Amino acid sequence: MDLSLDTRPGLPEALRVLLRDHPREAWEADPNFNGLIAFWLDRHMMFRQLSEALTSEAQSLLDAQTDPRRFAGAVGRHGSMLVQQLRGHHQIEDHHYFPVLATRDTRLEKGFALLDADHHALDAHLERFVQAANGALQLATGDSPDPRRAAGDFLAANDVLARVLTRHLDDEEDLIVPVILRYGTEGLG
Repeated sequence: MDLSLDTRPGLPEALRVLLRDHPREAWEADPNFNGLIAFWLDRHMMFRQLSEALTSEAQSLLDAQTDPRRFAGAVGRHGSMLVQQLRGHHQIEDHHYFPVLATRDTRLEKGFALLDADHHALDAHLERFVQAANGALQLATGDSPDPRRAAGDFLAANDVLARVLTRHLDDEEDLIVPVILRYGTEGLG
């Protein structure tokens, strides 16, 4: 099975071992579900919502339902927040959460290595997203004869980022939440 972020359909069965005992639909009812898990899932939801908002703004410009300056403002606000918050989130996971959680169940060590590799792959996608956002900002706020082209290019980059980000967030949740539900939050601070 190809486990690269761009092509994998989900976590391999060997890494879903705790998910079978702690399925998504039972997480919030689990007695070990706590504020840390809720906060972490909320952050993931924020990333998804920012990506959706960016898609909506680009599509609005393409459909001539908004003006280029509004689009540029939304890309500046939401795009910047997405990139900055996502990079900070991944840094905390890579340097604190993953090393602690990887020791909880040795069957899942490869899963944490996979999530770390995802973060590196996401960096390349984020860079392409930033380049497309910068291009959209320049064309949409200048005297470009076709700011819709910039919106289309940005929409394409955002779509790719949204697809791989969703794959990563889903897999990360399916691996990490069951680990915390089973073994607790000790050492996560």
